[in-house]
This record gives sequence, C-alpha cells and structure tokens, in this order.
Amino acid sequence: MHSHSLDQWTHDHVFLGTQHERNERRTWFVVALTVIMMVGEITAGSFFGSMALLADGWHMATHAAALGITGIAYLFARQYAGHARFAFGTGKFGELAAFSSALILLIIAVQIAYESVLRLMSPVPIVYGEAIAVASLGLCVNLASAWLLRDSHDHHHGHDHGEDHDDHAHDYADAHHHHHHDNNLRAAYIHVLADAATSVLAIAALVVAMLAGWAWADPAVGIIGSFVIASWALGLIRDAGSVLLDVSADRSMEGVIRARLETRGDRVTDLHLWQIGPGHRAAVISVLSDQPLPPAIYKRRLGGLKGLSHVTVEVELCPHHSPAAQH
Repeated sequence: MHSHSLDQWTHDHVFLGTQHERNERRTWFVVALTVIMMVGEITAGSFFGSMALLADGWHMATHAAALGITGIAYLFARQYAGHARFAFGTGKFGELAAFSSALILLIIAVQIAYESVLRLMSPVPIVYGEAIAVASLGLCVNLASAWLLRDSHDHHHGHDHGEDHDDHAHDYADAHHHHHHDNNLRAAYIHVLADAATSVLAIAALVVAMLAGWAWADPAVGIIGSFVIASWALGLIRDAGSVLLDVSADRSMEGVIRARLETRGDRVTDLHLWQIGPGHRAAVISVLSDQPLPPAIYKRRLGGLKGLSHVTVEVELCPHHSPAAQH
C-alpha cells in the first residue's frame, strides 16, 4: 500500500475556536491600550506626586500581565496547532490561560478586600477631585477594552444534512450554544469588566463620600466589589478547570449520541465525551451489538452533530450471541 493512499483516511487535529484570529488580534490591541494607560499614569503620578495615579498605574500593570497571558495563549495555540506532539491539538491552551488569569483575578480581589479593610480601620485622607478623575479615565479605557473583547460568537447553528436528522440534535444546539464560548477570551473580558465595575463603584463611593462626608463609603464599596470579582473568578476557575480535567458535563450531547447509535438492539457500553477546544468535542465510544456493523457506519450516524469534531468508535460482538443463529 502506497503512503499517498492513506491521505483520505487521515485528518488534522486543529481544534481552535472559529474566532481565534480575531480574538488574538483584539486581545493584543487591548494589551497595548492597557500598557499605554499604565505607563501614562505611572509617569504622571511620579511627575505630579499623585499617589492615586501611581496606585492605579501599578494596578493596571497586573491587568496588563493577565491580558498578556491571554494573548500568549492565542499565539502559542495558533503556532503549534498542527504539531504532532499535541495529541488533540492546542485548543486547551486557552483554558490553561483562563485558569491562570482567574487565579490572578482572585488574588486581586483578595488584595482589594484587604486594603479596603485597612482603610476602614485606619482612614486616610482622599483627594476627591483627583481620585474621581483617575477612576473616570480608567473607566473609559476599560469600557473601550470590554467593547473590543465582547464575544461576537456566531449564533447561527448549522443543520444536520445527514440521514439522522433528529429533533434532539437541534435541541442540543439551541440549548448548549454557551459551551462553545472561548474561556480565554472570557477571562480577558472579565478582567476589564472587573476593572470597569471597580471604577464605577469607586466613582459612586467617592462622590457620596465627598458630598456626605462619609469617608467609610469608599472602602466599604471596595469590599463589596472584591466579593463580586471573586465570584466571577471562581466561576471562571470552575469552568476552565473542568475543561482541563476533561470533565464530561455535556449530558445533552451524550443523550443525542446514544439515541443515534442505540438502534437495532445495539447498545453503547462506554462513552467518553470531552472538550478539546472552543466549540470542539471528542468522543470515544464502545458499541455492543448482536450484528456488528463497520465502525464507519456508526460514525456516519453522528455526522453533522455540531461541535463533535473527533470520533473514535469501537464495535464488539455481544458475547452471548451465537454466530450460528444468523444462518
């Protein structure tokens, strides 16, 4: 057998998100915007002796680092997408980056809570005008960044044009579109959204403190904000960690697979379904049958199932079935 005759039986293992290049471009643009803002604030803070500007500048540095992790993950995933060393491609680079970014976000939340408690216990003088101006400038940058990082994932669902056209598949596609989102982009989006929320809360608290003389309002709002950010971070850690650990949480797709394969008395005895990239699932399936068909036929039954990108089917003859009974 000539090697070129195997080409039709082989396939690549590139399981990147459909918006990978767009997301990578926009992430690096936001990193550049954040770094410019950071350098400007630190420079101005040093020149004018403003602690508020300096503090916010170094705070922006942590976000620039976290967003840089997102950008690097996109870059590595794209550059090594076809590398044979990665058994199921590089689609999980984004999940690893998202998990790391979420940890950084959680640390930032703890830091905000700690500093807010210290401020409640030992209030410090606040230059309200300057602090409000800095928070407003940061809010503008973060809103622009959030707009750039919004997830514009295509909401059009493909239809199954194969012979196994069933309502379960459409129910699955409509109900589980969120599983196809890019957690790496989501991590970057949550970072800028958390910063924007912090800025909004800070502006509101500073205005109240300035007008009513309630100096405790600023640190009190800081504590509330830290809990909100921590909640977002923990959700991202849970979702990204589940993908990294190959947790099979897609019960709906499992149901569709079983419904399509369990015909003519055939039974699915083993089913492993896991995510290998944004919008991509892999499945390893064992089918027990009295009258086994070639694996290719079982694969065709799963054709057109959106999000199922890599399928391996093992077919076994039922041990209690007598081949003589067929004659």
